[in-house]
Parts: sequence; C-alpha cells; structure tokens
Amino acid sequence: MTDAEGNGAAARELRDRVEAATAGTPYRMQGTAQGFDLTVDVRTPQWRELLTRHRVGQVHTYRVALRPREKRFTLTDVVRTVEYEAGPGGVRLGRTVSVGRSVYVTRTWSPGGTPEYSFSSAEGHRLIRGAARELGWQEVRPTSVKIAMAFGILGGVVALGTLIALAAVFWL
Repeated sequence: MTDAEGNGAAARELRDRVEAATAGTPYRMQGTAQGFDLTVDVRTPQWRELLTRHRVGQVHTYRVALRPREKRFTLTDVVRTVEYEAGPGGVRLGRTVSVGRSVYVTRTWSPGGTPEYSFSSAEGHRLIRGAARELGWQEVRPTSVKIAMAFGILGGVVALGTLIALAAVFWL
C-alpha cells in the first residue's frame, strides 16, 4: 500500500466511524474535498402572539477538515439561522451565519413544563472528537478560532495597559 493510499484509508476510516455513530440520528453526513460536514437541523421555539407570528430556523454544521498524512483535523462550527416575524408592523426576515466555535444548548418545553426537545452543540463535538481519538487523530484549532483568540488576547493586553495607565495617572 502506498503512502497516499494509507492516508486515504485513514481519512475514510474516520469518516466511516463518525457515520456509523450517527446512524439513526438526525445528523446528516456529507463528504467534502477536505474531509466531511456533519449537519443537524436544530429545532428552535416557534411562537404566536395575538397578531404576531415568530419563527426561527437553525442548521448547525460541524465542518471537519482532515490532514490524513499527519492524522490531524480541524473542527469548525457553521451555524446558519433564519428568522421570520410577521405582524402588524409588517414582515421581517433576518439571516445570520456564524463560523468558528459555537457552544450552546437549545431546549423546548411542553405546555406542561416537561422538556420536549433538547440540543447541545457539544454533543456533535464529542461525537467527532471521540471517533478521532479512538483512531489516533489530533485536533488542531481552525484559523478562525486562532484569530479570535489573538484578538481576545490583544483586547486583554490593551485593557490591562489602560488600567495601568489610569492607575498611574490617578496615583501620581
């Protein structure tokens, strides 16, 4: 077996393992040029008021890019949300796309107060990471997460510098 065939086999084995783990669940798997996408429709609360109707649709995609030669992968969340509201003020339609790392929980309760539906984005992360760990793969942070972390650190340094400067000005 050549090196390229071995790399393809490792990637195929990871895809097959994740696909087997999602069999019979609402998750849908689709192969991509770099790896695969694992997608799930998230049920979100819909409600009606006297004259207004509000509806939200959300799709969460776990985008997995594989580097089979190094047995490394990146995991990026792509969350697409469409919001619709119709009422006396007219119709409002909004659409957002979030790319990076998203961790959230959505729950729907029945009128009796018992949980009807629950979704946690961490569930998909655990599913993919578990299969990868069993096969010896390592996760690498995607570029979008690295950039967000860099901006967070930069913001923290600027805030700390501002506090030190203010302390020096008011102390002197």
